Amino acid sequence: MFKQLKNIDSAFQHIKKFSLFFLLANVVTLCFGIYKFCEVIRVERQTVHVLYNGKLLQAFASDRKSNLEIELRDHIKTFHQYFFNLSPDDKAIQGSMVKALYLADQSAKKAYDNLREQGYYNNLISANISQEITVDSTRLDINVYPYAFTCYATQKLSRSSSTVFRKLVTQGTIRDLKIQTDNNPHGFLIQGWETLFNADVAAKRSPHETI
Repeated sequence: MFKQLKNIDSAFQHIKKFSLFFLLANVVTLCFGIYKFCEVIRVERQTVHVLYNGKLLQAFASDRKSNLEIELRDHIKTFHQYFFNLSPDDKAIQGSMVKALYLADQSAKKAYDNLREQGYYNNLISANISQEITVDSTRLDINVYPYAFTCYATQKLSRSSSTVFRKLVTQGTIRDLKIQTDNNPHGFLIQGWETLFNADVAAKRSPHETI
């Protein structure tokens, strides 16, 4: 009889262990299922379907940090293009400056006011000079906030008689505004902007110019 009770107790212990193991396995399986479900939801939220030319295309969103350097460089390039790409037309110049000043603080406004007081824009208009800029490279430090940058560019000033090239070096820092608008799609603001170097490097005469 005691042997039978011992066998029953042993069987009960086995059943208890099996039940605990089964319960634990179910908990692990459930947790894994919840984790995978959340991961699928996260991926789905990052997926965007775009209809282009009658075709459904799939695009994936990414966090801003992964594209930070690209966005900063584009913000710097866009600002310099608005500020320095000028045609000999007063309204066109003012329109470009309005766009540029949305991307920078009062330091850019101060630089614009100084050039205007010096008659720089009037000279462009009276001499019928168009000005273009090409950003050659941008040095960025994204390890320290606000992000410091140095921009190296080439200016091209074209007139009927000659073309002048100038080297331009500017620097400043960039602050994250945490908000994006139509006028500032990246949501950054250039601050403490200043010109370090701006000088002629070459001049090309027009073949129609008489000496």
